[in-house]
Amino acid sequence: MSIVKLQSSEGDLFPVDVEIAKQSILIKELLENTMDQDDTIPLCKVNSAILKKVITWASHHKDDPPLPEDDENKERRTDDISSWDAEFLKVDQGTLFDIMLAANYLDMRGLLEVTCKTVAGLIKGRTSEEIRRVFSLKNDFTPTEEEQIRKENLWL
Repeated sequence: MSIVKLQSSEGDLFPVDVEIAKQSILIKELLENTMDQDDTIPLCKVNSAILKKVITWASHHKDDPPLPEDDENKERRTDDISSWDAEFLKVDQGTLFDIMLAANYLDMRGLLEVTCKTVAGLIKGRTSEEIRRVFSLKNDFTPTEEEQIRKENLWL
């Protein structure tokens, strides 16, 4: 088993099996094109707590088959999250968004997809007021603007 060292934004080192780390396209390409496995890979946009979560997710999914290529015409589902992933992502919103940002930065499509589906589940079926409440968003429309938007989007 080959090990690569990942360094968080705080400088903490995480030894990770190379095959698990290669679920990140960023890390895979760094290892294949510019770095040795003996090198430490700095991940300046991922803090230690989130990197630990990402490694846990990648370790659990190490034997998953690769995701099929994106098909823009394919209908996307938001309700096909495994029970393990659903439980894993039962975190506060800040942590969920930090995991999503890390997945995007590390180019981990599977993790990015499941975090996006989780956020979509938080939005699905809610009114704009409920969404604002869930995400602590300020309503910056005047009552007149809001009424105009409702009239223009009656189909919603």
